[in-house]
Formats: sequence, C-alpha cells, structure tokens
Amino acid sequence: MTFYRFARIVVLGLCSLAFRVRVTGVENVPLSGAYIVAPSHRSIFDVPFSAYTTKRGVRFLAKEELFRNPVLNWLFTKLGAVQVERGTADRGALRVLEAALRDGSPVALFPEGTRASGPEIAPLFDGAAYLAVKLGVPIVPVGVGGSEQILAKGKILPRLHRVAVVVGTPVFPPPVEGRSRRTATTKMTAELTTELQRVFTEAVRLAN
Repeated sequence: MTFYRFARIVVLGLCSLAFRVRVTGVENVPLSGAYIVAPSHRSIFDVPFSAYTTKRGVRFLAKEELFRNPVLNWLFTKLGAVQVERGTADRGALRVLEAALRDGSPVALFPEGTRASGPEIAPLFDGAAYLAVKLGVPIVPVGVGGSEQILAKGKILPRLHRVAVVVGTPVFPPPVEGRSRRTATTKMTAELTTELQRVFTEAVRLAN
C-alpha cells in the first residue's frame, strides 16, 4: 500500500487547502483490526474525504464504469479499489472485501449505493451489515457534509465549498444466537441508518 499512502498524503493535502476540511470524531475509529467504513454518498469526492478517517490503507468499491478508462483503471487498481456493478448485489466484489476483512484490513462501503441527493440518507443496502454480521466486525458511520455542493451527481465542474467529515460511534453486529443471520443483518442496517443520518446531519451543519 506504499502508493496508497503516498497518494493519500498528496490528495488530502490538496483537499485540505481547497475545501478547508474539518474532521471530528476520529477517536471513534478502531486503531487496529478489521472494520467497515460506511460513509454518506453525495459526490465522487466522498472517496478521498472518507480517507481522512484513518492513515491505514482502506479497500473501497468503485463503479465499473471508472475502470473502462485505462488511466483510471491503473490508478484505482493501484489504490486497491474493487470494481462493482452499480445497482446490484455484486457478490464478487463483496467476496474481495470479505477477504480483506479476514486479513484484518479496513474496507469502505457506501451503504446508500450510488450517489444520493439532499439532507436525508437514502434507504441503505444490506451489504455492509451482511459482512459485519458474518465476520463479527464493527461498522464505522461517516457523515460527509459539503461534498454535494462541490460536485453533485450529474455535474461536471467542481466548485469550492467547505467540507466537514464527522465520524460516528461504531455500530457492532448483534449476536446471532437465537436469531437468523438475515434478522441480525436487518437490525444492524436499521441501527446504521439512524447513526449515519445523525453524523451526516451534523456534517452538513458544520460545512455550512
């Protein structure tokens, strides 16, 4: 992950200068072991903004369209990105993230799926909770405020705007004894929805 660490320093340095990024709650991020970063998603810039939460290398999902460009294919591959088909439960991508988690590495999953819009968190997919319940790892909710004003879905040219990144309290998977894994996954997704909405609302407030 040498390239990842170098790219993180460069990209985050530029983002800090351009967007006056404010980060709170990093004490909630586990210092070691596997966990899932679950950020809100309003802009493609949410990927680098989520990297403010830890210096460790994080595997993340990227839509398959980005890999069709040779330059972006090389870049995202070097950064450890995993291709995913949007709007589907891409089991192959989840298996790659599962392997990374089993190795003790953090991974990132946007639980809203594609980019959403507005102040309300969109209904979450169960992928993050499914992995968390299966492997017994926590999910760290991350609210990113201000990124929609920089480059919202459908826009081409970015604009300058203040950004706030708020890290919430980790959500731990419930015990599965006496209940099915599906029931535990549903319960965890509901808890993640509540906490992600809380930190996203706070991030939006701080960014304005």
